[in-house]
Amino acid sequence: MLNFEELKSFLDEKADQYNNPDFIENDPIQIPHRFSLKQDIEITGFLSATISWGNRKAIIKSAEKMLDIMGNSPYDFVMNYSEKDLESIQDKSIHRTFNGQDFTYFIKQFNRIYNENKSLEDLFLIKNSETNFSHAIERFRTQFLGIEKHRTHKHVSSPYKNSSTKRIIMFLRWMVRQDKRGVDFGIWKNIDQKYLSIPLDVHTGNISRKLGLISRTQNDWKTVEELDLIIRKFDEKDPAKYDFALFGLGVTKELL
Repeated sequence: MLNFEELKSFLDEKADQYNNPDFIENDPIQIPHRFSLKQDIEITGFLSATISWGNRKAIIKSAEKMLDIMGNSPYDFVMNYSEKDLESIQDKSIHRTFNGQDFTYFIKQFNRIYNENKSLEDLFLIKNSETNFSHAIERFRTQFLGIEKHRTHKHVSSPYKNSSTKRIIMFLRWMVRQDKRGVDFGIWKNIDQKYLSIPLDVHTGNISRKLGLISRTQNDWKTVEELDLIIRKFDEKDPAKYDFALFGLGVTKELL
C-alpha cells in the first residue's frame, strides 16, 4: 500500500497523463464537443451522459442516432419541434432500455426548461450549506422530471435513493470543471468545481478499492461520499480531475 503522499503523487501523474484531448476521441464527451452553442453542448452532453452505460463505441453510435433525429441542431429542434416530429420518434430504438418514448419525454422536458431558463446550470446551483451535489441533483430531478410518474424517471438517478448517479456526476464534470486541457467544457461559471465528485462505476470503483481509497463494496452514493473525503484531501479545489486517473487506470487495466 502507498502512503498518502505517494498515492497523491501517483494519481496526479495519472490524471495528468489521461486528461488530454486524445481522451475525447473514444469517449461520449466527443458528442457535445461537436458544438459551440452553450445549449447545444448542454443538451447533447446530458443525452450522451444519460445513455452512458455499456460499450463506449455503442454509446457514441446511439448518441449520433439522436443527433441525426434532431437534424444536428439540438437546441433548435428542442425549441421548435412539431408533434409530427415527436410521433416519428416514439417507436424508435435508441440505446438499450432508453427508447423513443424516453427520448421524446426528454425533448419535451428540455423545451419546458429552456422556456423558463437560459441554461441547465440554473437547475443545479449549490446552496451555501451544501458540500456536494446530492441536494442539487434532487432539485434538478424534481424540476426536470415533474411530479407525474413516467417510465423515463428511471433514467435520471437519485442520490436520495442511494444511487451513485454516475451519469449525472459525469455530466456535471463536463459542464463545471475548468482547466486548459480541452476535455471538460467549464461553461458553467456559477458553480464551483470543488463540489464535484468522481463518477462512480465499475472501473473507478474497482481501482479505488485496489488503491485503498474506499472500503465500501457497493457503488452507491454513500461510497461516492466516502471517496469524496480522500480525493478532496488530494486537491480540494479540483477533486474531479482524479476521475481521469481512476477511469484511465481502469480502462487500461494497468493495475491488474
